[in-house]
Amino acid sequence: GVTRLLLTRIPFFKEVIVSSFACASCSWSNTEIQSAGRIQEQGVRYTLAVTSRQDMNREVVKTDCATARIPELDFEIPAFTQKGVLTTVEGIIDRAVAGLEQDQPVRRAADEEAARKIEEFVGKLRQLKEARSSFTFIIDDPSGNSFVENPRAPQKDDALVVTRYRRTPQQAAMLGLQPEEKPADPAEDLRNEVLQFHTNCPECGAPASTNMKLVQIPHFKEVVIMATNCDSCGHRTNEVKSGGAIEPQGTRITLRITDASDMTRDILKSETCSVEIPELEFELGMGALGGKFTTLEGLLKDIGDLVERNPFTLGDSSAPRRTEKLQEFVGKLHEIMEGKTKAHFIMDDPAGNSYLQNAYAPEEDPELRVERYERTFEQNEDLGLNDMKTEGYEPEGAAGR
Repeated sequence: GVTRLLLTRIPFFKEVIVSSFACASCSWSNTEIQSAGRIQEQGVRYTLAVTSRQDMNREVVKTDCATARIPELDFEIPAFTQKGVLTTVEGIIDRAVAGLEQDQPVRRAADEEAARKIEEFVGKLRQLKEARSSFTFIIDDPSGNSFVENPRAPQKDDALVVTRYRRTPQQAAMLGLQPEEKPADPAEDLRNEVLQFHTNCPECGAPASTNMKLVQIPHFKEVVIMATNCDSCGHRTNEVKSGGAIEPQGTRITLRITDASDMTRDILKSETCSVEIPELEFELGMGALGGKFTTLEGLLKDIGDLVERNPFTLGDSSAPRRTEKLQEFVGKLHEIMEGKTKAHFIMDDPAGNSYLQNAYAPEEDPELRVERYERTFEQNEDLGLNDMKTEGYEPEGAAGR
């Protein structure tokens, strides 16, 4: 036989592919339709109140996954029981009648009662074609690619109701879009969601919004990133908090900067971390610059801005010698960022919540050294651990309640 394909566009709908097959030997023929677009973001349901013969002539696109229903007769054509078709409302009924009558001779011989009931139902379907009484015709398509003609388009048709809806997980699985829904993991939902809460701008005091996101750093741990943006004054700030507990030991991370590519390493500097660059005789104390999740270049730029904006280097009261020394420091810092000067970058975090990316992970990085150490009494005091009581804190008698 011969199959013919036609790419055509239905007015006020979309492109479709109509295929027609004909056999010259037995004269068998068949037509099918396929959507030329993708599966839509939402499913669609067309509800048509058929009241006249003109309504029976409305064009209908019914895809493979669409369900056709006539509630007045409790009649339904389930999804995937017929190929997609471009026809009319009357054509849908004719197809249903032809399908029910196909095996009637066999049914009459095997079960006469069932054949009689089917004949009665076929008679009711034929009466619908005469449109002597109104009925409801419903096309429900989770893929959103079915269609019922609106002869008054682009104006609204009072007899036709079009409803868009969100697919259920079962419908999405039926279309092959995703597997059956699994029980949601609350922690996973939190990782994929950006939380927002209202606060006040630290600069102007106007109402502002703070966005918070839980992020998993590879080969490290989870951190909480917070960003505040003020629409009134334009102030923007971001901060990073550790998503886990204080580590049993402190961490000292030493990186030997040998190339400009080291500037692209991810870095997490917690609020409890101090930074040291021995070659520049520079040390940034705990709490300075706050918590940051950035790159090594970004942190060095923040250090340079912190030095250049020092109030003791600005204005007429600044000492020339001190200003020259700070300018020399900034120049050397830029040489390190450009890879012209080798230096050591040291991060010392008593809480153990800071991180510097290992470019060779999971293998060992020859330029990176991570040391674990026991905290001193003073460091535990700064972290508030000396007075923290996690066991036996209940008053006597409370345990027996």
